[in-house]
Amino acid sequence: MDWTALFLSLQLGALTVLFLLPLGVIAGRALAYRDFLGKGLAEALVALPLVLPPTVVGYYLLVLFGAASPIGRTWQALYGQPLVFSFEGLLLASLLFNLPFAVLPMQRGFEAIPRELRDAAACCGMSPWRVLRRVELPLAWPGILTASVLTFAHTLGEFGVVLMVGGNIPGETETIAISIYDRVQAFDAASAGKMSALLLFLSVVTIAVTFALSRRIGRKSS
Repeated sequence: MDWTALFLSLQLGALTVLFLLPLGVIAGRALAYRDFLGKGLAEALVALPLVLPPTVVGYYLLVLFGAASPIGRTWQALYGQPLVFSFEGLLLASLLFNLPFAVLPMQRGFEAIPRELRDAAACCGMSPWRVLRRVELPLAWPGILTASVLTFAHTLGEFGVVLMVGGNIPGETETIAISIYDRVQAFDAASAGKMSALLLFLSVVTIAVTFALSRRIGRKSS
């Protein structure tokens, strides 16, 4: 069992969820409530990682973060190390390729809130921030919870983008998915089977807890 790779994957998943939660709320709410020029294009760009092969996403992120790009050169100048093949670059890539898993469920959650409730809250003198905190977030919580779980689970299982952007550096960018691949390549079926079983167990438990919480929240809301 490669515990280092497992811990790195859990750390990457937790940080991805932590950073994408506020961004998902802002973007999901904007896409749900506002009509603006180019909204269809914005929704398409958010959903793009769902249909592109992971290696294609990884290639463009590698170009975007590479030493020849403005982002890569700026990072190199500030921190003295390349952005690609580092945990920081892997985290940035994770934020981008997980956007649809974070934004789209939240968008659906906000869209499910009747407009009359928000209008009534505003008519009662509640500020926009208080409407968001006291009305919208509690009602959109199932979508927020779903987004968090999907983002975390997808981060744990992602392979192509992680390999393209992060490489395979033990203790730095080698996630559990890449470690399983390495064990298979080395014909170490026992270790690969144990790590795969652990990932399967974590996924089942995470999804089961999510469904249980969603049902409980639904009963409280009704």
